[in-house]
Amino acid sequence: MQDLMSKARELDRGDPLQDFRDRFQIREGLIYLDGNSLGCLPKATAQRMGETLQREWGEGLITSWLDAEWSTAPRRIGDKIGQLIGAQPGEVIAADSTSINIFKALTAALSLRPDRTTILTETGNFPTDSYMMQGIGAFTGGRITVRSVAPEDVLDAVDENTAAVLLTQVHYKSSLKRDIASVTKAIQDVGALAIWDLSHSTGAIELDMTGANVDFAVGCGYKFLNGGPGAPAFLYAAARNHNAQAVLSGWFGHAKPFDFDEDYRPADGIERFLCGTPYVLGLAALEEGVEMMLEPQMADVRRKSELMGDLLIEAMEPLCREYGLRLASPLEAAQRGSHVGFSHENAYAMVQALRELDMIADFRTPDIIRLGITPLYLRYTDIIEAVARLERVCADRMWDKPEYRTRAAVT
Repeated sequence: MQDLMSKARELDRGDPLQDFRDRFQIREGLIYLDGNSLGCLPKATAQRMGETLQREWGEGLITSWLDAEWSTAPRRIGDKIGQLIGAQPGEVIAADSTSINIFKALTAALSLRPDRTTILTETGNFPTDSYMMQGIGAFTGGRITVRSVAPEDVLDAVDENTAAVLLTQVHYKSSLKRDIASVTKAIQDVGALAIWDLSHSTGAIELDMTGANVDFAVGCGYKFLNGGPGAPAFLYAAARNHNAQAVLSGWFGHAKPFDFDEDYRPADGIERFLCGTPYVLGLAALEEGVEMMLEPQMADVRRKSELMGDLLIEAMEPLCREYGLRLASPLEAAQRGSHVGFSHENAYAMVQALRELDMIADFRTPDIIRLGITPLYLRYTDIIEAVARLERVCADRMWDKPEYRTRAAVT
């Protein structure tokens, strides 16, 4: 382990992203490997929130819808997120939750393929993706068929009845990373539309929605974008799909919302995918996180993520041999997102025991310890220290305490 710690120190010295760590609020001694679930707090966000609360809301009150540009925040922040995912201006909107945006994308796709009645996903996808699809199927009384097939069978299952395929680029458990461009082409070759969930990709992986010719995409703002708990999500819709029907036809998606027309008339562009009043406080926090993510070169972020993942897997090899942990993510960095999973029958209790050692990791059913890699504020030495703390949990059987085996409501 000492050799790996020396290697980690050398990598830290040459890290082009090392200065970003000081721009986050991170407690001394904490090893935080859960930033792929909730990102750390940027220090600038507290100042921005104070300004939004005290000056914009407290003093400006309702005039801030114009003076502080509250009303245009979804489009403004959406365009910034668009730079991170390789979209064109006017193709991304920051609004609502990932779940709601999945519903918007699916129903928009169905409106563009009215002669097709099947929506398709993979087994083991993140539950909210599947739940939203199931809800659409139930609401239509079975007119829309929801199919879920094994990941390796998805492309073979796309046929002339498939309106849309919803897939996640980086799997939330295994971290397996799909090639968006080739999969999108295969889906579109059969006449279906491709919808991508980028929740574990945006801010961690180089993305190119335009180059991959993606139809729709969604993602959340609280993971690698560091927008805060419950931060607004985003929806990408290629400009060619802006004629889709907006099923959630709320007033902010109207062509002229402040004309207060009796009948709905959708906006011409990406704004048609807005629904209700923008979440001003959440958007203010999200904008700070997005602004910071625009500073580094995404190639540097991705390179550090890959190196950290490789280092983590190498450091974990002795623990895997001695304590029965098993790598649950791809070994090759190019096939892996920005987290690494290890399986063990006592995974839940181990994650709880790690908190006693001031380390926060993540558990995913049934047996996955998920270790998130967030390159802006993690150091290579943190990776080695994390493995050392996990080794102590295993060696001392710290996980074998009754209080660590009782499942909490939130895991």
